[in-house]
Amino acid sequence: MNESIITEFILLGFGNHSELQILLFLLFLTIYMLAMVGNLLIVLLVVSDRQLHIPMYFFLGNLSCLEICYSSTIVPRMLANFLTGNRNISFSGCFVQLYCFGFLVIAETCVLSVMSYDRYLAICKPLQYQLHMESRICISLAAGSWISGCFSASVVVIWMAQLTYCGFNGIDHFFCDFIPLSQLICGDASLFMEIAFLFSCLFTLPLFILTVTSYICIISAILKIPSSSGRKKAFSTCSSHLIVVTIFYGSLMVVYLLPDDPKMRSLTKVFSVFYTIFTPMVNPLIYSLRNKEVKEALRKFIHKFMLQQRI
Repeated sequence: MNESIITEFILLGFGNHSELQILLFLLFLTIYMLAMVGNLLIVLLVVSDRQLHIPMYFFLGNLSCLEICYSSTIVPRMLANFLTGNRNISFSGCFVQLYCFGFLVIAETCVLSVMSYDRYLAICKPLQYQLHMESRICISLAAGSWISGCFSASVVVIWMAQLTYCGFNGIDHFFCDFIPLSQLICGDASLFMEIAFLFSCLFTLPLFILTVTSYICIISAILKIPSSSGRKKAFSTCSSHLIVVTIFYGSLMVVYLLPDDPKMRSLTKVFSVFYTIFTPMVNPLIYSLRNKEVKEALRKFIHKFMLQQRI
């Protein structure tokens, strides 16, 4: 084989739209800043306000931590690429990014499922809620989500790092993702792709089905509420949760479970934007900042901050 061995990669990203680089930079910077401010605020409120020390907000705090971390794994590098035009990334840097993203996104799918189960118990099985959601169990569920992501990503990334990459070193994506990266593997990569597909199915389809089933049960219970105003409010909240979850899981499944088609790669990048950049921005609004308890905690936090400034 005369093909040279790859020692670094080029993130092609959205480089074929040079006239849009500044516009894309400003767009993604704005979204990233909104996501950071929203999620950091949620974490701060959950930690500082004792009224939010309940399972629902404990899991929301975990979700916000995950979204802060995995957005920061991808977006700052992409913004730097827009500004400098330098899209090179080292071999080790690429796999570190791949590992961090894989670990965090798998953990998020688990946390979203746990959150849907928490809401299912609270609404559909209120008498069993305290028993099933005591603090020890909540900590175990959250820790299990993080550990599942860590273990699963380690298996795939360590295996990928041992493989040899040759030929053209351009990754047709805006971050080091395993499908475009696997296209640069020397030789037959079919076994790796089959196992990676199995892992993708394991951490998307069952968790998606569990999450959607939980929300269907919740909405069914809400429809039985006698008060039309209470029913409308609860349905509005749960339906918005379900829409965001569907966008997140749906974009993941389009990217990772559908066959790789060169004609679809530009569209795949767009779907990737939804679960890497868009959902971290809207989740604080959908899950937390619309809640009465969070609004009250935010009001008290601002009031306390203003008093400290006067002193």
